[in-house]
Amino acid sequence: MSIALDATYSAGRQLTGVGVYSRQLLFGLARAHPETRFAFGYRLHRYFRSFREALPRNVQRGLLTASWQPSCDLFHGLNQRVDSARYRRTVSTFHDLFVLTSDYSTTEFRTRFAEQARLAAERSDLIIAVSAFTAGQVSELLKVEPGRIRVVHHGVRPPPQLSPGQREKMILFTGAIQRRKNVSRLIEAFERAAPADWTLVLAGSSGFGAEEILQRAQRDQRIRLTGYVSDGELESLYSRASVFAFPSLDEGFGMPVLDAMARGVPVLTSNRSALPEVVGDAALLVDPLETASVADGLQRLIEGESMRAELSRKGMQRATEFSWEKAVEETWRVYRELLDV
Repeated sequence: MSIALDATYSAGRQLTGVGVYSRQLLFGLARAHPETRFAFGYRLHRYFRSFREALPRNVQRGLLTASWQPSCDLFHGLNQRVDSARYRRTVSTFHDLFVLTSDYSTTEFRTRFAEQARLAAERSDLIIAVSAFTAGQVSELLKVEPGRIRVVHHGVRPPPQLSPGQREKMILFTGAIQRRKNVSRLIEAFERAAPADWTLVLAGSSGFGAEEILQRAQRDQRIRLTGYVSDGELESLYSRASVFAFPSLDEGFGMPVLDAMARGVPVLTSNRSALPEVVGDAALLVDPLETASVADGLQRLIEGESMRAELSRKGMQRATEFSWEKAVEETWRVYRELLDV
């Protein structure tokens, strides 16, 4: 059997959620199925960067263009994009469709994204959605019959085997500093709810609408902006934070909440999009559109040591239900559906 995949977003050092997903799937599949030949295709802007690391022995590297035609039984587009309809069988992964539903991007990006999503849906024999929420959006917005959609949840990065450090009076947010992540409302809620000796750490690179958010954050000395942080720096923040706050307006999955839960950090997050599906009853859910709701949730966690302890316990247990090994296995099962017929 031979499988070709779009590996573009796995190359680089500052990986976003799609990049993490791509790396885990690509290298996980190659390890789990050494008898299978894989072709990792990279678009031009990442192709040369991909040579910084060696690939597994059963993997060949290629330049992914619209005319790329590796000898393969199946092609998997890992980021809701399929440029060619010439493959024997095609699978595509859809992470989210928030670009189509709200003003979270530029008009040019929205137009390009919409066309890529439409073509990927049309050209895919089966679609992998990373949550039931995203599956519903793919069905509703792109008119894909539910019988062509399979839900495969993300995994979680296992926490390092380190002794837990001393928790600080710190509320942590990780992710892009952008409008969709609702960071402005989080800042306002923090300023309403947090005592003077608590801090808010915003860890992530800038995204759409960041300018106004950054200006607001810089006016409060209790708020720390780190920019993009390395894995080691991120682990240090998780080990020190007393609360993880992620009141995002729209998520196709929500990897950061799962990472925080796996590390024992009590989580506050939104009661909408895919986030309730991911956290179950192991987080405090708030209305992200109401600053008062976010502020009340922060205050309850700041003042409620027993609540923090209970959510920490529940979060670590909930996180064990998600693994990248499980995601790799379920993805392989989708491939077999098409290739065993």
